[in-house]
Amino acid sequence: MDEVTQSETFRDVDWYAEDLGGRVFVSCVFDDADLTEATSRGARFEDCEFRGSRLNSSVHDGTSFVGCRFHRTSFFDVTLRGCKLMGSSFVDCKLRPMTVGGGNWSYVQLRGADLSGLDLSGLRLLEADLAEADLRGTVLRGADLSRATVRAVRLGDGDLVGAVLDGVDLAGL
Repeated sequence: MDEVTQSETFRDVDWYAEDLGGRVFVSCVFDDADLTEATSRGARFEDCEFRGSRLNSSVHDGTSFVGCRFHRTSFFDVTLRGCKLMGSSFVDCKLRPMTVGGGNWSYVQLRGADLSGLDLSGLRLLEADLAEADLRGTVLRGADLSRATVRAVRLGDGDLVGAVLDGVDLAGL
């Protein structure tokens, strides 16, 4: 069983190019942490908080960030393949460019986020809060947006071919 790090605060840590493997973090705080070019495979972050942190150019495979809070965190050029971000919230985060290869982002809070031009094909966004998000040029082919909130979303040139839109109030687009 993986070692669990619980309720620790990591302030100004430099984990540049660190291999996090399958580490487990529960209720931890990452304050101005540098995770640039870090990698993880099957790591778990549960109920963690990231404030002013940098995940730039990091690569995460099958990693979960469940119930996490991201504030002023940069995901510039991050790669997320098959990752679970269920119930996480993003406030004032840099989320592009980003490479996403599937995964489950159900119940995420992305209110007002700039997701323009991203390819989010096949992503599960069940009941996601995308209100006021910028989805111009975003590819959501085959994504599951069931019961997502899309009030005041900017969708110009967005691609929803094959997307599941059950229970979505499209009048809000």
